[in-house]
Amino acid sequence: MTKYIIRGGNPLHGEVEISGAKNAAVAIIPAAIMVEGVCRIENLPQISDVATLLGILKEMGAIVRFVDKRTVDIDCTNVKMSHATFDAMRRIRASYYLIGALLGRFGSSHVAMPGGCNFGGVRPIDQHIKGFTAMGAKVSIKNGIVSAETNGRLKGTSIYLDVVSVGATVNIILGATMADGMTYIENAAREPHIVDLANFLNSMGADIRGAGTNVIKIRGVRSLKGGFYSIIPDQIEAGTFMAAVAGAGGRVVIKDVIPKHLECISSKLREMGVMVRSLGDSIIVQRTVPLIGTDIKTLPYPGFPTDMQPQIAAILCMAEGTSTVAEGVWDNRFKYVNELEKMGASIRVTGRTAIIEGVPCLTGAPIKAGDLRAGAALVIAGLCAKGETVVEGISYIERGYEKLVDKLTALGADIKSVYMPDESSLLNKDAG
Repeated sequence: MTKYIIRGGNPLHGEVEISGAKNAAVAIIPAAIMVEGVCRIENLPQISDVATLLGILKEMGAIVRFVDKRTVDIDCTNVKMSHATFDAMRRIRASYYLIGALLGRFGSSHVAMPGGCNFGGVRPIDQHIKGFTAMGAKVSIKNGIVSAETNGRLKGTSIYLDVVSVGATVNIILGATMADGMTYIENAAREPHIVDLANFLNSMGADIRGAGTNVIKIRGVRSLKGGFYSIIPDQIEAGTFMAAVAGAGGRVVIKDVIPKHLECISSKLREMGVMVRSLGDSIIVQRTVPLIGTDIKTLPYPGFPTDMQPQIAAILCMAEGTSTVAEGVWDNRFKYVNELEKMGASIRVTGRTAIIEGVPCLTGAPIKAGDLRAGAALVIAGLCAKGETVVEGISYIERGYEKLVDKLTALGADIKSVYMPDESSLLNKDAG
């Protein structure tokens, strides 16, 4: 078992480059299924979710060739739907985007119910199914497999999402791109990676308008042709480093970002006494005074992102006064609270709200990540804590953060990735 060992107390200084957006990459890679010929995707993050999706495409018959570490050529000309590997699909949440892509290309799909992070209850796909059904597909779920069938092609229609759903918005865009006629998605999600997906598809010949607003219009096209595309910077990775500097102190230039995407995070950090300044495609984050408590509520973009909620909660544990963190997207995203309490945090959770009483400092402890963003929060807590923190469950973290240990080490953090056998493996060895 590989774990992170962190010795906290070091302010962060220097520069860090942000990788391509995970949430954009895991939507764009399935979209490549619908493209005839080679599409070259640049600024691809080196994370396990990307590797898993590329592996799925290869097993389905795609030719995948890395030009360099962050650039890949994908040719899905010979992809066969029947070659999809269900075990690989179950390892990653974004595998459900294969439903829309396969429906768009073949008119049918059979995809395993997705896995990925579980941070409190089941994340439903009812809005995805609602969209595909409205477009003429017959959808069923049996033995963990989502099957969707059409008579030929999906049909354009108007779809109103009952809740703002990023996943459903992405999936319906994928299905509608090669559907017959015009599709309207109302109450659509507006996140930057949805705009990036639309830009990718448009660069390959799609006709998508309104991405980034709450009404998206997609006129179906007969085919998509290969081309080049570069993925946007990762808003959440940038926000995570911003939170790390705010918690640990210091001054860091965070490079290769789109500052507009970070405004919702920057404004809250400023309320907490952190200096945040934009410089073109970089931002400077500096914290030299004690943190001040504030109130956070997560909302769909352009509101405060739910994927930054655990990281901000971690640093609010050390802020002066009382803070509240209200989760406005998911029913329960506070499973990490018990781990922070092991480090001395004072948090009380009532329903969708966490009330945090700031403490003078956190203390290192053995803790375990239960999902991707919670894992990032625990790393930040370890960077700020006195003594040694050992973080288990780092496979979750590496799903979405490229070379996190290397990047933090370059900023002066004392963090190492170490193989440490768990007790059960030691017992088995002794028994042998």
